[in-house]
Amino acid sequence: MEFRDLKAQYLNNKTTIDNAIQSVLLSSHFIGGEPVKQLEEKLAEYVGVKHCITCANGTDALQLALMAWGIGENDAVFVPDFTFFSTAEVVSWVNAVPIFVDIERDTFNMSAHSLEEAIISVIKEGKLTPKAVIAVDLFGQPADFHAIQLIAQKYNILLLEDGAQGFGGSIEGKKACSFGDISTTSFFPAKPLGCYGDGGAIFTDNNDWAELIESYKVHGKGKDKYDNVRIGMNSRLDTIQAAVLLEKLKFFDEEIDACNKIAREYSQHLMNMVKVPVIGANIISSWAQYTICFRNNKEREYAIKTLADDNIPTAIYYRKPMHKQKAFQPQLYNNQDYIITENVCDCCLSLPMHAYLSMCDIQYITERIENAITSIKG
Repeated sequence: MEFRDLKAQYLNNKTTIDNAIQSVLLSSHFIGGEPVKQLEEKLAEYVGVKHCITCANGTDALQLALMAWGIGENDAVFVPDFTFFSTAEVVSWVNAVPIFVDIERDTFNMSAHSLEEAIISVIKEGKLTPKAVIAVDLFGQPADFHAIQLIAQKYNILLLEDGAQGFGGSIEGKKACSFGDISTTSFFPAKPLGCYGDGGAIFTDNNDWAELIESYKVHGKGKDKYDNVRIGMNSRLDTIQAAVLLEKLKFFDEEIDACNKIAREYSQHLMNMVKVPVIGANIISSWAQYTICFRNNKEREYAIKTLADDNIPTAIYYRKPMHKQKAFQPQLYNNQDYIITENVCDCCLSLPMHAYLSMCDIQYITERIENAITSIKG
């Protein structure tokens, strides 16, 4: 059994994907070929924004957004404490300061209440200027953008949506990666829409920011790549990856529908055994992960061992909160500000999740979890 079965996905779509790759090889346009332009147009249309700018990976996408906004030294950027390292890493990379924010227990996403408390605290301290909030669509579910947008507007700070795990999800029909002033995603292979290497994209309706990002991503180019008007970086999406993504986009919504059926099946079997994910009203998750919570770390570790003995892969996203990462230790954080994050880190576990799981697979996995819980309680 695979945790994220990319092999099954490929074999089910082998002919069209192979043909797409072959067409790039025959054209020999490996950087900036026509498929890149086509992909940007289709992604912008899919999300419902004016501009999509592809880049080398999801981390660069976040950094390019911060660069376009001119965020830097003595600026505060608010980041969920429960996320992948890159969400906060890029803040430090542009010499700003990440301010970590606790999460909601049910959704694992940033708590709007904790966000406002953190903003007020920074303003009172007076050392940093609040400039932006990065809201993450964790595990596939869009963040609480209704509440977060109101707070961002109230304190005049920019909203960056990190949709690396949320691409394909929606709130009341509005697609993930359309909620931020700038939004980003990742095409890392295991993401909801993944390529066969690294890749990323930035989305915005703002013409000036889009133009800046186009420049920054190719060495700060002006009228061409040999006219360099600013210090930039090298962050381009390979043409082969664009060709693969164009093909995957054709069956992407079908996979999301399948993942939602699988998630409902999981929850139906597990809801009386463990804490299952809670999806908000009128929200569709793209299910980058299906994550449950046990009562404590001991119960989780026993379940991991039991599942591994039955050849069922699992993963922990994430064992360590951002405020406890060594890279951020020069900044002092109060553990009491992150009670929910700390608790979730101690008990969460992600199960196999992809469109090619069968109902028999779900029954097999959930029965093993039930056996593990019964055994440890007995």
